[in-house]
Amino acid sequence: MVSALTNLPDGKCPTLALVHPTPEEKLAQFRANGVEWRGALSLETYLRREEVLANQEQTKEGGITYWALVDTAAEKRVVLCACESYRKKALVARNGKVEETISHGIGSVFCPPAMRGKGYAQRMMQEVGKALRTWQTGDQESLFSVLYSDIGKGFYSRLGWEPFNSAHIAVPARTAKKLPTDSLPTARPLYEKDLAELCRIDEALIRKSLGSRSAKSKTAVALIPDINTIQWHHAREDFVGNVLHGKAPEIKGAIVGSEEGKRVWCYWTRMWYNNDPNASESNTLHILRLVIEEQGGSSWEGHGAQNPSNGSSNTSKHTAAVAALLLVAQEEARKWKMAELQAWNPNSAMVFAAQMLDPEAEVVNRDKESIASLKWNLPHEHPVADSIDWIGCEKYGWC
Repeated sequence: MVSALTNLPDGKCPTLALVHPTPEEKLAQFRANGVEWRGALSLETYLRREEVLANQEQTKEGGITYWALVDTAAEKRVVLCACESYRKKALVARNGKVEETISHGIGSVFCPPAMRGKGYAQRMMQEVGKALRTWQTGDQESLFSVLYSDIGKGFYSRLGWEPFNSAHIAVPARTAKKLPTDSLPTARPLYEKDLAELCRIDEALIRKSLGSRSAKSKTAVALIPDINTIQWHHAREDFVGNVLHGKAPEIKGAIVGSEEGKRVWCYWTRMWYNNDPNASESNTLHILRLVIEEQGGSSWEGHGAQNPSNGSSNTSKHTAAVAALLLVAQEEARKWKMAELQAWNPNSAMVFAAQMLDPEAEVVNRDKESIASLKWNLPHEHPVADSIDWIGCEKYGWC
């Protein structure tokens, strides 16, 4: 159908419009982008996964919205470019108060190969940016939206989604160094039944932490890592685990300590990209969220302009606890055929703990893939990344 099209308009054509695709158009778009994005799955299995993910608590009943750019003057409507947006609960600290807002995460931006080079992605994102300001927000305007760019920092920045620092530290699933575990605290595994209460506590800690920052001149924002958000990631993991290994992983994270207010915990998710179930290359266990209760829950303060590895290992008394968590994660990575485990925008405790497991581990500042980008919808004079702190910019916010 696409190859037969002639005289396609360019991206500035006034008859182009943003619409919600029909079920048939949406399926055709998934078939097109699945060729590039299906990872370890067959195309048909990828389509089933997307259907499952669209019916989670996070996404059902309008939690996910599909967008498409079409030419309203065309004799036969054809999707020129498409994407999705995910409704997300968020907090903003500014002007002495903390306010809750609806934010949106944009994902699956895809222009079929035959449609590229005509400015359709740029036009669609301009229209999506405008639409999301009031989409599903009731009587208020959404303050910001986010996306994670896999095409570098330039394209989306020109459209308003400015890049924030996007760093990570990685540890191989198998390392030669054995830590003396008797010097570390005990880490217990976390299961699905444990997560809802911990997410509730985490949200309360974030609200409290932002409250203490609200009088500062710099605005701070945070996507809320609630249970629906975490379970969406785990639904993705469970689906692929069942396809590749005939079962879903049961251990979803780990925790150190039992006294409320002094615990340290993290959640993770496994992402398979290698379609050989017995191979680990390219597969990654991602730390979704690290919580240190004594630090107000914030595992990473600010947008990461400072390299957290520039301090002394004595500056973080939580390093041993995080190292204990990473040992559990490392064992899970080995068990589920992961090549490495990775933590986004690590704080000093995470960096030092990772280097305990692997002395060669370094903080990597990404400049091409998974670039955390934020569009601030209110007027501003300075670059957004200089005037706003994105608190907890970890993997849980990815979509």
